[in-house]
Amino acid sequence: MRAAIITSYDAPPAYRECPEPVAEGENQMVVEVLAAGLHHLTRAKADGSHYSAAGTFPLVPGVDGVVRDPRGRLRYAVLDDTASGTFAERTVIDVRRSVLLPEGADPVRIAAAMNPGMSSWAALRRRIDFPVGRRVAVLGATGSAGRMAVQIAKRFGAVEVIAVGRDTARLEELPGLGADRAVTFEEIGVAADVDVVLDFVWGAPAAGAMLPVLKARADRSTPLTWVQIGSIAGETAPVPSAALRAARLRIVGSGIGSVPPRDFIAELPELAAAVTEGGLDVRARPVPLADVAQAWGDRSGERLVFVP
Repeated sequence: MRAAIITSYDAPPAYRECPEPVAEGENQMVVEVLAAGLHHLTRAKADGSHYSAAGTFPLVPGVDGVVRDPRGRLRYAVLDDTASGTFAERTVIDVRRSVLLPEGADPVRIAAAMNPGMSSWAALRRRIDFPVGRRVAVLGATGSAGRMAVQIAKRFGAVEVIAVGRDTARLEELPGLGADRAVTFEEIGVAADVDVVLDFVWGAPAAGAMLPVLKARADRSTPLTWVQIGSIAGETAPVPSAALRAARLRIVGSGIGSVPPRDFIAELPELAAAVTEGGLDVRARPVPLADVAQAWGDRSGERLVFVP
């Protein structure tokens, strides 16, 4: 069997032969991988920067994917912490961490959408209270996860969604996906009266945005929930103390651990159905797994999906 193999945190994967996977537990099965997305989480676990990185080598990366089970059925599967990921011709899944896909599901679109889509889907469904009629700002709205967050917030009943990002060309696309406004970080003040911030950037940009938002609020006693989801701008953020004293700001995180795995799994069928039905716009580009080394550093904005 051939797979992408990582032998150290500072080297890209190499496409080469590796041992066949073996199912060991009663809930495990060997499956054929059809499509696996190159997500920020995948890169971060592979380079050691994510808090769940195992540090075990050799490592086959890939945290999820669309697979064909021994009965020929298509499944979307999420892998637990393992050194045998989905960037391979075959892998082992825990059937309890997978869902059967609806008829007509496109493996590439599903593999591209589920991980970035679930980040905001789970945050709004499982991490905070999100009734219909809320106002939302999405920080980092021009990335794959941010673009989907704009759409998902609207799908869940947000009355206003403000998309915030740095890439002005990509910002211009977001009103067509449901954003009521698309602004740069320099214009963050227009998001002053949102109820929820979905933050995919963190770092200095997020910390720098807090006071301009809070100081411009019409009523600082109105609660603002800041949901920290991604950290593409930095793992730490110098949060100003005044942000916590001068307004009703609540900062929570949403991700592996703060949302139980069973809650993520419970939401997967509805998200997969939304993608299959065309309810969410997905940017996906299939790439042969044999080209993994060349594609590993791609930053085009498209979600790359490796196809063995």
